[in-house]
Amino acid sequence: MTLFGKYNVLLAPMAGVSDIAFRTLCLEQGADLAFTEMVSAKGLSYANEKTRNLLALAAGEKSVGVQLFGHEPDTMASQAAWIEDVMGQTLAYLDINMGCPARKIVSKGDGSALMREPDLAASIVRAVKEAVSHPVTVKFRRGWSIGDETAPQFAQRMEDAGADALAVHGRYAEQLYRGSADWGTIARVKDAVRVPVIGNGDVRSGTDAVRMRDVTGCDAIMIARAAEGNPWLFSQVKAALAGNSEPCTPTVEQRLRMARRHAQLLSQREGRNIVRMRKHAMWYVAGLPGAACARERINHCSTLSDFDAVFDELLEIAEGSNAERR
Repeated sequence: MTLFGKYNVLLAPMAGVSDIAFRTLCLEQGADLAFTEMVSAKGLSYANEKTRNLLALAAGEKSVGVQLFGHEPDTMASQAAWIEDVMGQTLAYLDINMGCPARKIVSKGDGSALMREPDLAASIVRAVKEAVSHPVTVKFRRGWSIGDETAPQFAQRMEDAGADALAVHGRYAEQLYRGSADWGTIARVKDAVRVPVIGNGDVRSGTDAVRMRDVTGCDAIMIARAAEGNPWLFSQVKAALAGNSEPCTPTVEQRLRMARRHAQLLSQREGRNIVRMRKHAMWYVAGLPGAACARERINHCSTLSDFDAVFDELLEIAEGSNAERR
């Protein structure tokens, strides 16, 4: 439990999403800790500059979680040691990805493919634990094949190998992100091990977070896709877990202001070309008046001014709708 004494609500590692800009916004809204995008141990071993840039901290980010993926124990261990050496105390802890179901990941034997090879998975955990002094956690799923829940036994293997905590997503790898996450899996893992357990999957509101905590007994909650275009989710979750009323749903104006700031943060980091803002912009404007037309324009945006123009137009539409209602 001490591992999560101050990290109760976490932003999950998400490839192409949990970069410096997005982490900044989520931390401001109440996330206790954020993860970098998942980092390839093999990419680090080749001294790939793009991969190493994933480890950069946001302004004011005192510590960060780093998730490594790979399937070679020696490479995972050596790169975990390198991360610890470079990051020092700004590293909160290291997580080993054994849950990503993406085809390009599992086809190489990484991510959730390791759930089919528990012996190899355990050897990776042991190697990383021997190489670093920071806490080591493992994130995995309900199991690989739909209907074959292996998470509790897998959790015990990872605990025996030295994992300091475990993060569990309640879907099978074969489900990808379809269907619902089974929180009962998280509860069964919690009953099977002594180390802290982080619950993950389908937390979309403060009410969901309270229910997950109560149903599973988990020690911390990890939020992923539900935060896309919705950093306010963290303030809602923190309030609900503390027994307070959840903040109001953000207004159109607040959503567009956040989207604009997100684009500004990306521009400060990446320069003029911020094409990667397109998907974030789509998430922010979803459901807003005029969003259907805006999506087509967003697909052609590449600069801060491009995105600002779209957000300005959506704000005008919203203000016009408000005026008509009055």
